[in-house]
Amino acid sequence: MATENDLALLTDLYQLTMAQAYFQNRRMESATFSLFIRAYPANRGYFVSAGLEDVLEFLEGFSFDSAAIDYLHSLKLFADDFLDFMKSLRFTGEVWAIPEGRLFFKDEPIVEVTAPIIEAQIVETFIINQINLQSLIATKAARCVHAAGGRAVVDFSLRRTHGIDAGMKVARSSYLTGFAGTSNVRAGRRYGMPVVGTMAHSFVSSHDHEIDAFRSFVKSFPNNSILLIDTYDTIAGARNAVQVGKEMAARGERLQGVRIDSGDLATLAREVRKIFDAADMKEVKIIGSGGLDEFDLAEFSDANVPYNSYGVGTKMGVSGDAPWTDCAYKLVEYGERSVLKLSTGKVSLPGRKQVFRLTAAGNQLQKDVIGLREESIEGTEPLLQQIMQDGRITRPLPTLEASRETFREEFSRLPNPTKAIRDPVLYPVELSAGLSELRQELERQVRRSS
Repeated sequence: MATENDLALLTDLYQLTMAQAYFQNRRMESATFSLFIRAYPANRGYFVSAGLEDVLEFLEGFSFDSAAIDYLHSLKLFADDFLDFMKSLRFTGEVWAIPEGRLFFKDEPIVEVTAPIIEAQIVETFIINQINLQSLIATKAARCVHAAGGRAVVDFSLRRTHGIDAGMKVARSSYLTGFAGTSNVRAGRRYGMPVVGTMAHSFVSSHDHEIDAFRSFVKSFPNNSILLIDTYDTIAGARNAVQVGKEMAARGERLQGVRIDSGDLATLAREVRKIFDAADMKEVKIIGSGGLDEFDLAEFSDANVPYNSYGVGTKMGVSGDAPWTDCAYKLVEYGERSVLKLSTGKVSLPGRKQVFRLTAAGNQLQKDVIGLREESIEGTEPLLQQIMQDGRITRPLPTLEASRETFREEFSRLPNPTKAIRDPVLYPVELSAGLSELRQELERQVRRSS
C-alpha cells in the first residue's frame, strides 16, 4: 500500500536525472511551468477543470522517505551528494490555478507552478497525471449530463475503469459535473456522494423463475425496489414486474422502477412504458443502461424516449471516444527570463500568465483572453487564483458540493453551440497585446540566436 511519501517516486526517471544535472551544475533558480491542453479531441468544445485538490495535497506532503532514497541509491544512477540533497527536498513554491468546476479552453493555463526548478520539474508527472485524467473525465461526464436533457445520470463505470485510483477519480469527477451518484461504494464514503445500485442479472438467473427473484428482492428492499427486467425477455420481465408491483401495492408498498440493460433500448423503453401505464402504474420509473454515452443520450433526448434516468459506465469511465488529451507542462520562465518552445505543432506561450473571462449581456460567456499575469483587462474576470505559497495551501479548498455548484452555474452560461455534442462551435480565445508582443520578441530572439 502506497504512503504519501511513496508518491514522490511517482515520476518519470528523466525528471530525476534532470534534477541531478540541475543540482550538480548549480542551476537552482526559480522556474515557472504552465500546464495546458494543446488541442480539442473530436467533438469537444470545452474542458472542465478537475483534479486540483489531489495536486495540492500532494505538493503539501511532497518528500522522499528513507525507503525511497534507498531505492534511488540502488539504481546506481545518482551521486551521493544529490541523494543527500533529496532527503530534505520539499515543495516550497507557489501555485496559481483555475478552480475545480470552472470551464477552460485549449491553450489556456490550467495550473502554473513557480518554484526552484528542481522542485517544479520533479512534480510535473504527478500534476499531469491527475489533471489530465480528472479533467478528461469531468468533460466527458458533463457532456453526458447535458445530453440527458434533465434526466438523472449515474456512474456505473467502476468495473471497467483503468485501475483503482481511476475508478475513484472517475466517480468524483463525474459527480463534480452533475452526475446524481455512483455505484462505487468506496467513493461514496470518501467523497460524501450518493451511492446507487440494485441487482445484476446473476441475481435473477440464480432463481428458478424471474418473478421469484423479483419477489425476493423487493422483500429485502421494499424502499429500493428497482428491478432488472432484461435477463430473459424484457417485455415478459416488465409484465412480471407489474405483477410484483401490484403485490407490493396491496402491502402498502410501491415499486419504484425497472432497469433495461440490453437490446433496442429506445423501442423497449416505449413498450415497457405502455405496459406500466396500462396497469395504472405511471409512477414506476424506467432506467436505461448498457454501453451508453452522450451520443446515445442525445439521440434518446431528441426522440423523447421515456427513460427517467440512466446508468452510464464504460464509455464515460474511460472517455471512450476521446481517451486522452494533448496535455503539456512547459517551462515558461527561468530566473528573470521568459522562455518558450517553438517545436513544430508544440509552440508554447511564454511568461507567467492569467486568463481573463469576458461576459456578455445576459451573463453569457463571451470570450477569454490569455494574458500576462501582471496585465489587467477591464470588465473581465481573472480565472487563475493563487492557492499555494511557500509550499502551503493559502485558502480553504471548496467542498465537492461547492465545486459542483460552480460548474452548474458556469456551464449554464456557456453558449449552446459550444455545448453541442457533435461539431461544437469553438469558444473564442484570444491573446492579449502584452502576451502577443512578448511571444513575438522571444521568437525573434530565438531565431537570431539559431
